[in-house]
Amino acid sequence: MDLKNLLQEKRSDIIKKWCSVLLSTYPEQSQNFLRHQKDDIANPVGCTISEGIESIYDELLKESESDEILLFLDNIIRVRAIQDFAPSQAISFVFGLKGVLRDVLESEIRQGEISEELIAFESKIDGLALLCFDIYNQCRQKIFEIRVNEVRNESSRLLKMAGLVYEIPEIDGDLKEDKVNNNG
Repeated sequence: MDLKNLLQEKRSDIIKKWCSVLLSTYPEQSQNFLRHQKDDIANPVGCTISEGIESIYDELLKESESDEILLFLDNIIRVRAIQDFAPSQAISFVFGLKGVLRDVLESEIRQGEISEELIAFESKIDGLALLCFDIYNQCRQKIFEIRVNEVRNESSRLLKMAGLVYEIPEIDGDLKEDKVNNNG
């Protein structure tokens, strides 16, 4: 049996174990909540993770590369970037898939039936990790920009409240030209 068929056949087991790898990066209490609370309103992070893992896996199995995988990765990485995971922690779940595959496909690997295909598939996983790193960087940059703007706006508001800053009213373009022409 070829690798793709094996991965399809063992899909549910692989997804379950891969999801566990990702959830293991959270504290114990959070893991229990994220695993067992199925309501997407009460547990949006858990739902994002389980739906994302499933969708990413399905996209990896496709022959052609799709831009949809970026959306699924973005959903998971965005959450982890906001939660202040270090970059290595935020994307480590991607590499965890390799371990899950080796565990689930152990007997087939030993028999040497799928080794070349597995190496090629693991290269796809490595590429996925690189995409995750780019997404993580973009998210952290956006968070940084938001925080800087918040500080800037708050500082400006406080200075105005203290009477230390005054806004200069805008002058219409026609008035500026008239003043320049009258002075010139």
